[in-house]
Amino acid sequence: MGTNINHNGSSYAPGDTFTATSNSFSGSSNARVISPIPNNGFSAMYRFSTGDIVAEKGDNKTAENALDMINVVPNPYYAYSSYETSQLDNRIKITNLPQKATISIYTVSGTLVKQIKKNDKITSVDWDLKNTFGIPVASGLYVIHVDAKGVGEKVLKWFGVMRPIDLDTF
Repeated sequence: MGTNINHNGSSYAPGDTFTATSNSFSGSSNARVISPIPNNGFSAMYRFSTGDIVAEKGDNKTAENALDMINVVPNPYYAYSSYETSQLDNRIKITNLPQKATISIYTVSGTLVKQIKKNDKITSVDWDLKNTFGIPVASGLYVIHVDAKGVGEKVLKWFGVMRPIDLDTF
């Protein structure tokens, strides 16, 4: 696309750059051959390469720093989350988890409510706000302990207000 031009005995194609001498070119002393019908409407074009960016395996320091990104959402929970699929569904997510982790959920008095073991590439787990026996938990403050073996631990605090089940809507 475009045509070549000649300057001082050299031929230049669209996209080539050259410096024009003052006696051989009228206008700016720096000129660039541009295609007469550009693909981008003369807007700036940029090229990026991620060819030299590589993930490092076995970097324990990076894994330890990644523990800081672990979070529980929504927090606080006010009787609803966008993750829920029906009126009977109560659900929160613990996000940014490593591939292998054990999530233990405790009351503030230290009673174990539920333990979730994770061993997959998905970076979050859902908690249905029920204890180990399938009974819905009470409103209140909970402590979530995430143990990533060989990497470290993270402790989160979560507050939730549960909604009463409205049996009149069924």
